[in-house]
Amino acid sequence: MSKARGTKRPRVIVVAKRSALGQLERGEGDTRARTLVKQRHEAVSKWRPAHLEHEKTLAAVREALTALGAEALLLHGPHAEFDPTGSDLVITVGGDGTLLAASHSVHDVPILGVNSAPGYSVGFFCAADRHDLVPKIAAALSGQMRAVRLARMAVYINDQLRSARILNEALFCHSEPAATSDYILRALRGREEQKSSGVWIGPAAGSTAAIHSAGGRILPLSSRKLQFVVREPYQGGGRDYALLSKVVPEGSKVTIVSKMQSARVFLDGPYRALPVRLGDRVRFETSRQPLLVLGLPRGR
Repeated sequence: MSKARGTKRPRVIVVAKRSALGQLERGEGDTRARTLVKQRHEAVSKWRPAHLEHEKTLAAVREALTALGAEALLLHGPHAEFDPTGSDLVITVGGDGTLLAASHSVHDVPILGVNSAPGYSVGFFCAADRHDLVPKIAAALSGQMRAVRLARMAVYINDQLRSARILNEALFCHSEPAATSDYILRALRGREEQKSSGVWIGPAAGSTAAIHSAGGRILPLSSRKLQFVVREPYQGGGRDYALLSKVVPEGSKVTIVSKMQSARVFLDGPYRALPVRLGDRVRFETSRQPLLVLGLPRGR
């Protein structure tokens, strides 16, 4: 990890989400959402308190960086791509979704997640909140905060690398998720033609999320293995699948061949999706680009 030395001002990129209410205040969003907010409808009852918590945390992050003498660049909207070259640290302000989105632009710069509204967002990857910013950011900049190098997953379509920075998981499925997914799955020297709701696959960091909810194992954070879980397999007509949930060692690959006219691979959530055509071959393997995340607990 890079450290601030002497009088050199540390350079920090801050990536902050835009809250749902914040988007409305900027003129984004639809008229129905505005109406429901004005009515204080139960569907949006948490938007205002979550927004206020987020804004307080973002202001506190900026104050902490000023107090520490850092040169900060603030980016709103975690899905925008950015180049962190020359920076000492990337700080995300939001929840796990914000860190995951920003991580697709990060390779060899450490990242610190700040949970901006702990009562309203999940922050497994976030090591700080509004109440401990100065000591934690100072520790991050000085190299004194524990760093965990998390393995990520690479995705290829027809041998072309499409992403090397999947931290949580990918979902392969029909382009209309309510439709049946039809494909050929190859893994661990096995081959099966399957029908299901799709396939979750990801590295260890994502094994507590959707993969675990679908029945997968929780892997140690230090693991470089991948894991896949087939969602809702269709086993009618005498089908008896053997490749439903497997841990795949580093160096092995999982390949899915689409038997659908139109499929998708969703990467770390719904915002990044790759189109997959009939006959396309999608390959998953451990990436050579891990992510250095600061302050994660020693457990798991």
